[in-house]
Amino acid sequence: MSQLDDCDDTTPLLRDDASSDDSQDEDYKSRWRSIRVMYFTMFLSSVGFTIVITSLWPYLQKIDDSANASFLGWVVAAYSLGQMVASPIFGLWSNYRPRREPLVCSIFINLSANIYYAYVYLPKTHNKFHMLMSRAFVGFGAGNVAVVRSYVAGATSLKERTSAMANMSACQALGFILGPALQACLSFIGEHGVTVKIIDLQLNMYTAPALLAAAFGFVNILLVFLVLREHRVDDDGRHIQAINYTSEDRVDLLEESEETIDQVAVLTSNILFFVVMFIFAVFETIATPLSMDMFAWTRKEAVLYNGIIICCIGFESILVFLVVKVASQRVGDRPVLLAGLAIIFCGFFILLPWGNHYPKIQWADLKNNSLVSQVSKATIASNSSLEPTGCPYEQTWCQYTPAIHLAQYISSDILIGVGYPACNVMSYTLYSKILGPKPQGVYMGWLTASGSGARTLGPVFVSQVYTILGPRWAFSLICGMVVGAIILLSSAYHRLIAFSVRHGRTVE
Repeated sequence: MSQLDDCDDTTPLLRDDASSDDSQDEDYKSRWRSIRVMYFTMFLSSVGFTIVITSLWPYLQKIDDSANASFLGWVVAAYSLGQMVASPIFGLWSNYRPRREPLVCSIFINLSANIYYAYVYLPKTHNKFHMLMSRAFVGFGAGNVAVVRSYVAGATSLKERTSAMANMSACQALGFILGPALQACLSFIGEHGVTVKIIDLQLNMYTAPALLAAAFGFVNILLVFLVLREHRVDDDGRHIQAINYTSEDRVDLLEESEETIDQVAVLTSNILFFVVMFIFAVFETIATPLSMDMFAWTRKEAVLYNGIIICCIGFESILVFLVVKVASQRVGDRPVLLAGLAIIFCGFFILLPWGNHYPKIQWADLKNNSLVSQVSKATIASNSSLEPTGCPYEQTWCQYTPAIHLAQYISSDILIGVGYPACNVMSYTLYSKILGPKPQGVYMGWLTASGSGARTLGPVFVSQVYTILGPRWAFSLICGMVVGAIILLSSAYHRLIAFSVRHGRTVE
């Protein structure tokens, strides 16, 4: 406990450090208030994504019969594609202008897009494409993650950095918990819910989460306006001006910023972050279809149960962040990242199908049954008690691929819930240290774009491979990708060090 207390003393998450010499200094207090606004912004960004993720597939099926699992991959990817485009733009903007400007702009876009998502059922045709566009705009608004990360990196000293990034990731994990938990709670509204005629709105288990995310966005805008101030410190924690400021006191800093950044380390960090985000994008995309296929869950059961599972993973992630803060101080950032990748590999390896038990096939019990086959599909569809469950007959692999057991699924969730948060926080903590004292908006924009690219390709990849070839091929390829990441990290291990360590000003 003493180590956790020491860690919290350097970078408080919920309280100011009363023991610090600077605790009474107004700049210090304002700096940490502003950092906490960034924590909250990251929290709401996470909520905005996860609050609809478990209901995305059933909502898509409900509003457009022509949508299939492959299109679901594009809908999930649209969020990340929007974020990938926006991240470098907002990152560049934050390098030259007060961060309040890109933050407010991006949050407003996010807020508007969530309202659009709640109304995608209204058009008479092409509803699935309206959902695609709404998720792309939600993702575009989430491009402010680059601004958040660059702000926290610039507003913390090298000593504070790892703990601050872990705190930010913990807030992201809280959003990761609260989003699915809220969706699970709101699932009790049901698919029909209530109709608000004055604004032509169907308030149900699919639209209510998006509207709640919009309300959170409004609160976030108020906090950015009222609390956020520009702060920047050097690696030793000395307060300096953030924008368009030069003085004799900054000569050393300017000399530092002229020294070169290790571009190989930058590229390696981007690739590793891409792999980590790709893997998790695959996991979160396939969770609902996989559980519906393997365990014959209904749409409502899949939303509820996966919401609970993801909520539990989020709680697990917070514990991991607390451990990571201590472990990184004891053994360093790179070993923690390596261990996280190894745990992720175990998680996906366990998920490979085995045994002689096969999944239930949709409508298999109706085949060659002349009496039941006379029942029209329309009658079956109109009766919710006869909602088709199990593995779709059109997915030919369902007939010869063993089912994944619930114990496998839960074990995989637990392991990925340990490995992913460790890799996530270590990836961009290392990255921010590699970049050094320069304004990091653009570089963080590229890192976020790298992660967003992974979240774009991951859902498309898994939806195609899973639909055509099944879970055995999909998860085997992921295992191979993790092994490749471990080899890359090992080969570039000696280069992934802090900027000041590389130039001999600090001992690692």
